Parts: sequence; structure tokens; C-alpha cells
Amino acid sequence: MPDHAALDAHEHVEHAEHAAHERDPFISRVAITVAVLAVCVAAAGSLETMEGEASLASTSEAVLMQDRATDTWNEFQADSIKKHLYTIAGLNAAAGSASGEDFRKNAREYGGTQGRLHKNADEYEKERDRLLAASAHHEKRHQWLTGAATLFEIGIAMSTVAIITRRRWLWLTASGFGVLGLGLLGAAYLG
Repeated sequence: MPDHAALDAHEHVEHAEHAAHERDPFISRVAITVAVLAVCVAAAGSLETMEGEASLASTSEAVLMQDRATDTWNEFQADSIKKHLYTIAGLNAAAGSASGEDFRKNAREYGGTQGRLHKNADEYEKERDRLLAASAHHEKRHQWLTGAATLFEIGIAMSTVAIITRRRWLWLTASGFGVLGLGLLGAAYLG
């Protein structure tokens, strides 16, 4: 969707106003339809941009959470290795020696930090999963809004052709595309 959706909508409204000056009731109705569809496409385009940005932001946050989880799991593994090394060293040290007791103390300390690290890594992974779900939700909305904006644009194009050819069925079809666009816009936020 172009970044100039509001400008495009304004341009369509101007064209519709110009057509309305012909004093033909049919042309006036079609011009109003063009104006309404232009506002709808501008709204859908803005919402589409917002949802796309929200999807990207959630994905970026999820990557950050995954990095934090990976770092925490790496620290957990390093502490596990150190705990096992100190445990082995403590078993191999002479019974009752000062160094043996230091090894066993270090093994207990590393074992104690593992519980905290495990909990933190699990929390980071849960947050990552939540953010990925939010990203998918925003992306789904983005897709629905893209469809809605496309249908509104088709309706505007068909309305323009209806003005030129003065074909009522083209105007009704254009209005139908507008209604379908509204349906997709609604589905983006209801589903």
C-alpha cells in the first residue's frame, strides 16, 4: 500500500466533486461512492501499515527473547559442567582436605544457580512464544487489510469507468467491491 494513501484519497474526492458538478444524479451518486471508497482505502491503508509494523516489532522482540533464552541456556550448561567438574574434583580430593571441601562448596553453588537460570530461560522462551503469536496475529490482520484496500481500489476504478460510460451495473459492481472490502476490513479485527 502506498505511503500516500491520504493524498490519494484526497485526489479521488476532488475528482468525485468535479464529476458531481455535472448535475447528473447518477454521476453524483457515483461520485459520492468514489469519495466513500477513497476514505475507506485510506483507512485500510493506514491500518495495514500499522499492523505490518506491529508484526515486525513483535518478531524483533521475539528474536531478542530467543537470544536471551539461548544465552541463559548456555550459562546453565556452563554452570552444569562446572558443577560436575567440582563434584568430581571433590570426590577425588583427600577426604576431609580443605581443597575437597572447597570443591564440594563450589559444586553446590553452581548447582544453586542452575535453578534460577532454568526458570529465567523458560520465561524468555514463553515470552518469545507470546511475541511470535502476536506477530502472526498482526500479520494475519495485515493480509486481510491488504485485501480490503485492494477491493476498495477496484471499486474506485470501476466507479470511474461507470462515470465515463454511465453504466449503472458498473457502479453497482463497484459498490459491491466496496461492501466486500468492508467485510474484509471487519474480518481483520473480528477474527
